[in-house]
Amino acid sequence: MSAVEVKRPFVTALRSRPGMIRVGDGAARMTVRVQLEERWETLAFDTASDSPVFALKHAALAHFGQADVPAEDFVLKLRGVEILDEQESLAAATARDGSTFLLAFRRRRPVR
Repeated sequence: MSAVEVKRPFVTALRSRPGMIRVGDGAARMTVRVQLEERWETLAFDTASDSPVFALKHAALAHFGQADVPAEDFVLKLRGVEILDEQESLAAATARDGSTFLLAFRRRRPVR
């Protein structure tokens, strides 16, 4: 996982940090966004379409500074629906170039 400069779809540039994070190796690539619900912060990822969903989730948690929190405490949603099988590829989860994933805590947390 490293930051690289890649031409990215317009939608991935909206409200996201500059740069792009590369996930997975593969010829068929797509650019997706991951938004952390708690912070309203977004990152852009250049990822292989055959990368498993959990690879994107773990990379997003690491770059959002949540690596110390168990990944099971978070859900990854695409078009409002939780992705239940995180072993499947992004393509199998119906992600497309320019898709936006929502990363949220599985359970509500108390406001402090």
